[in-house]
Amino acid sequence: MNVDMALLIIRVVAGTTLAAHGAQKLFGWFGGHGIDGTGAFLQSMGFPRVHAWLAALTEFGGGLAHALGLLTPLAGAAVAGVMLVAIAVAHWKNGFFSMSGGFEFPLVLATAGIAIAFSGPGAWSLDHLFGWSLGGTEWGVAAIGLAVISSAAIVGMRSVRMERGSGREVPA
Repeated sequence: MNVDMALLIIRVVAGTTLAAHGAQKLFGWFGGHGIDGTGAFLQSMGFPRVHAWLAALTEFGGGLAHALGLLTPLAGAAVAGVMLVAIAVAHWKNGFFSMSGGFEFPLVLATAGIAIAFSGPGAWSLDHLFGWSLGGTEWGVAAIGLAVISSAAIVGMRSVRMERGSGREVPA
């Protein structure tokens, strides 16, 4: 019972947090810039504009699925994958701590997604309600693999070059 409550708390907090970030990107809610603003931001980082939809839907849908305990390993992979992209592209260069734009916060969300993929969502989840046993070592490893492969593919789609003299990345 305590483990199920702990899993529920972790899923709901991490999942709704990520879903809220997705809602900022999709709908402009919670002070976000919506799809147009997100698209412009991602273009400035070398991504095709369509990636605004990809990031927003992954954050919103993956976050909600994670919170609900629905298709848990896939939701965990979505959470981790989108956070790995954020770490690689936007946060890594700023170091660890979030107060300087570092990667600590996306790392926590990614870790929560993968940890729940290993543990399973617990008894208070849609997976459990539907009778699906989606957790364990195989599911966790699969979630890691999917997150790493998908995030590497997305990062690889960037079109950037190094600005001469400054060492900064700029869109190609």
